Amino acid sequence: MKKTPFVTLPQVQQITEQIPTPFHLYDEAGIRRNARALKDAFSWNPGFREYFAVKATPNPYILQILKEEGCGCDCASYTELLMAEAVGNSGHDVMFSSNVTPELDMRKAWEMGAYINLDDATHVEFLEKIAEGKMPETVCLRFNPGGSFSLGNTIMDMPRDAKYGMTEDQMAGAVNRLQKLGVKHFGIHAFLASNTTANDYYPELASQLFRLAVRLRNATGAHFAFINLSGGVGVDYRPEQPASNIAYIGEGVRKKYEEILKPQGMDDIAIFTELGRFMLAPYGHLVSKVLHQKHIYREYVGLDACAADLMRPAMYGAYHHITVLGKEDAILDHVYDVTGGLCENNDKFAIERSLPEIEIGDILVIHDTGAHGYSMGYNYNGKLRSAEVLLKEDGSFKLIRRAEKPSDYFATLDFTEFKFNG
Repeated sequence: MKKTPFVTLPQVQQITEQIPTPFHLYDEAGIRRNARALKDAFSWNPGFREYFAVKATPNPYILQILKEEGCGCDCASYTELLMAEAVGNSGHDVMFSSNVTPELDMRKAWEMGAYINLDDATHVEFLEKIAEGKMPETVCLRFNPGGSFSLGNTIMDMPRDAKYGMTEDQMAGAVNRLQKLGVKHFGIHAFLASNTTANDYYPELASQLFRLAVRLRNATGAHFAFINLSGGVGVDYRPEQPASNIAYIGEGVRKKYEEILKPQGMDDIAIFTELGRFMLAPYGHLVSKVLHQKHIYREYVGLDACAADLMRPAMYGAYHHITVLGKEDAILDHVYDVTGGLCENNDKFAIERSLPEIEIGDILVIHDTGAHGYSMGYNYNGKLRSAEVLLKEDGSFKLIRRAEKPSDYFATLDFTEFKFNG
């Protein structure tokens, strides 16, 4: 299947008259369309809500769009909580899921009235200390089943190797202690596989968590208000990959809900999700210009973007599709390594990739960078992080984060003893 950019060469040329490459570009229309499809897929559950994983794309303009579509925020740190709060999210608009949690972060989540998702049994006493007798009415607990997580004969991930969550016995003990402290309602959370386009992942995860909720209810008498399926629903980075079918996924979860929870009188449980990649990745492009060509043992094209703008290929060997704007229909009769300018040999967006003939000055779109793109950026080699631009529904564009300047890079240093002209 062909991957088509959501932006054209004339549109990018118009943007670059004001904003130089490289920049991350986001498609507002696509983001809204996808958020509505997710909501429709789970509309059978009256309490359903998506808590967007802020870590994926931490920009208030993106969070505002999702807020308008009914989404809350999943936060993992103090600064993410501040960003969620800045766009008007508070109370149960926010899910706080963290681990190795500093007191500052936990206190902020408690003060905001967020849903607090405890990663470890010892965090019961940690939260009690912070709450000072004013425990939240509802607390969530993160589950780790251990072993491997499989679909059929395929191992999807290895929860036993993950640092997250509690055992079932630890969860039962935590529920009992929390009830004695005045907590009235509980949630269950788990994340057992990452970036899977297998449509049966969420239904299978839901089945495990629904059965766990029944066992914990029977063991403790506690009321479970919601089950958070977390993230893990993936996107089709490669053209030949199947895309996740969110309507099929939602229906699969519904069937498990009807099969497991309803007969137990637990059909008041709300379903939550914490999707980041699924919500944003396909609706972001890294837009970059070709600066150089190199002809040695391979053919290289060098971009003005680098791994500091998108580290996934260098870090994971991750595939991101590349389109040369204006040459979408050209024959892919050249083979290139597409590189950035870092002093690291893994600073490559593509290795031996078939592409049309590329010339200096061409504009390349790197697909599916809307999640874990800008957010994983860094400043190695003194590289400055790029701008973020929103392509609005009406075709206009808005700068939603300016590119860094040298003064930003040096801002945390004390140059009083040095001659500095920055």
